[in-house]
Amino acid sequence: MLLTKRKREDEKQEKETASPKINTSIVLPIRQTASIFKQSVTIVRNRESKVNTDVIHGSQEKPKQLFWEKRLQGIHASDKKGKVVETFELPPKIKAVGLQLGDETILRSIATALHINEHPITGQNKPKALLDKNPGAYINPKQPLVLGLHVTDEDIEIQEKRVLEARKRLQEALSE
Repeated sequence: MLLTKRKREDEKQEKETASPKINTSIVLPIRQTASIFKQSVTIVRNRESKVNTDVIHGSQEKPKQLFWEKRLQGIHASDKKGKVVETFELPPKIKAVGLQLGDETILRSIATALHINEHPITGQNKPKALLDKNPGAYINPKQPLVLGLHVTDEDIEIQEKRVLEARKRLQEALSE
């Protein structure tokens, strides 16, 4: 009992003699001099204090995974009965970069490029030999996995004729 009483007295004495805790974030900095009188220091800032918001420069686009289209190989669309829907046949001018890509994979690549990209679709502009050598290094992820596309006036005329024929067939089917 005597020991606990003494501890209480010691603690009480420590509290009285201890300096009060000072919140240093509020108190101005003090000049460290040998003088008896402590002088306050005025902080002068030459530059504006601004939050650095422009740390990341350039576009904020997420990087695109290369060859994501290959993951979808072997997946086919089917009708209600489970029958595989007829696939598209690409024109002979559209050639794959290589990498054992099927027509469906190339078509997915072109469709994605048309819907997502804001810039012209030209295909891969590097030579096929370079693309075969190291496709990961030379493939442009913003372009579809086809060699450079060159559309001529003749190609446009042929396509216009096909569209007219398809419209005629549709009109005949609707009129029946």
